[in-house]
Amino acid sequence: MAVTRVVRTVRHDPADRPLLVIWEATRACALSCVHCRAEAHPARDPRELDTDEATELMRQVASFGKPSPIFIITGGDCFERPDLFELVRRGRELGLSMAVSPSGTAKLDRAALVGLQEAGVTAMSLSLDGATAAVHDGFRRVPGTFDRTVSAWETARELGLKVQVNSTMSSRTVHELPDLARLVREHGAMTWSAFMLVPMGRGVDLGVLSPQQAEDVMNYLYDLGPYVPVKTTEGHHFRRVNLQRHVLEQRGVDHVSALGLGDLYRELTERTAAFGWGDGDRNRRPPVNVNAGYGFVFVSHTGTVHPSGFLPVSAGDVRQQPLPEIYRTSPLFTGLRDEHRLTGRCGDCEFGRVCGGSRSRAYATSGDPYAEDPLCGYQPGSFPFADDVTALLAS
Repeated sequence: MAVTRVVRTVRHDPADRPLLVIWEATRACALSCVHCRAEAHPARDPRELDTDEATELMRQVASFGKPSPIFIITGGDCFERPDLFELVRRGRELGLSMAVSPSGTAKLDRAALVGLQEAGVTAMSLSLDGATAAVHDGFRRVPGTFDRTVSAWETARELGLKVQVNSTMSSRTVHELPDLARLVREHGAMTWSAFMLVPMGRGVDLGVLSPQQAEDVMNYLYDLGPYVPVKTTEGHHFRRVNLQRHVLEQRGVDHVSALGLGDLYRELTERTAAFGWGDGDRNRRPPVNVNAGYGFVFVSHTGTVHPSGFLPVSAGDVRQQPLPEIYRTSPLFTGLRDEHRLTGRCGDCEFGRVCGGSRSRAYATSGDPYAEDPLCGYQPGSFPFADDVTALLAS
């Protein structure tokens, strides 16, 4: 099987044009989530890009060329921007595919979703970190958030909008995985993204998974592939797991013993088996080979440019320099695209070309964006079927 079917690669050169541009339209938000990267607060920042500056940003995004990057408006809560619908319309007029990532507040109602669709939004993401109101609302620290999010999910699906559901993986929420998977299967989604926590913002003390737990979760997510459209965010070694599991399946080798999976994997697997789903009927969704600065760029509410929203090192400012120039030529972005600059286990890993580790987590834990990803427990060279992997990566 070709590597593009196990791990997908972007058709165009990700060093020339990103797949995704995320714009943090504001940091204002009515929620107070325990993991918030932006440490959002109720008031808007007067330094935010205004409507015309945001339009100029979208022109710069369109200037990357065709196919244009997907432009995602996030926050904070993007509904705190009174010009949100106008911005979406302007983005569509520029030929951009427009998506939004709102918070589960009282502003996220049917009228708002209809307005977004009429303005030109085709996709949105919603965050759901627990399968019950008690867990999710406790995580978001505002009662009613769970019910509003599920209601918005149902309404968006009814309207024909594509929905991605995001769930944070931490020691506090990881045991919610089977019940969250059941919700995604029941309600339907374009994608379910398991966000592997980066310890920054309010999430510093939330409780990251251990490397062993992360391996268990990655393999459990792989198992879910035939049942729900699962992916990971800041969990780049999910690509390695896809390659390993493919090789082991082809060889008929038990993955639990070969990969040393632990108690968390067994717990999640047993609980999911109790749902009685039988054989899955979905084609497994191969992960995409993009990383911070490689197919992905983040623009802050004040216009600073970053390889990721979770990597708070600026490479420039769109008020002073065009985004394509920053993305293509800045030392930070070009450095992150050079796999030979990675150090530690990431620098030695045979899976480095399709994984690369979380540069955001490396920076958050060591101050060095080129350091090894501490959430990955894989020891380079330890997978027993190296020739099979080499053949996959070369195909």
